[in-house]
Amino acid sequence: MGVWLAIGVVAMSLAVAFVDGESGLRTWWALREDLRAAQARIERLRGDVADLEREGGGLIGAGEPFAIERAIRERLGYTRAGETLVRLESPSSSGDASSRIP
Repeated sequence: MGVWLAIGVVAMSLAVAFVDGESGLRTWWALREDLRAAQARIERLRGDVADLEREGGGLIGAGEPFAIERAIRERLGYTRAGETLVRLESPSSSGDASSRIP
């Protein structure tokens, strides 16, 4: 009798833990997924940082005095006083022949 009572209590506890939306297995599962997504984003950002550091190192070694400034202005879309920024969009890849220049 005591063993069945213990099994029943454990089963009820697991059921409550699974169903409870505030604190339980669902919350734990959701937090695990959030952690996986955050870790994947961190890895992507680390790759971006490494790319930018390589690009920056190449600019410094290039010997151009304004290479870093130019790269920053191009990336952020900044202009100097008196300059005009012109952005050209690439043609859509929808396959529309009328948008292509022969």
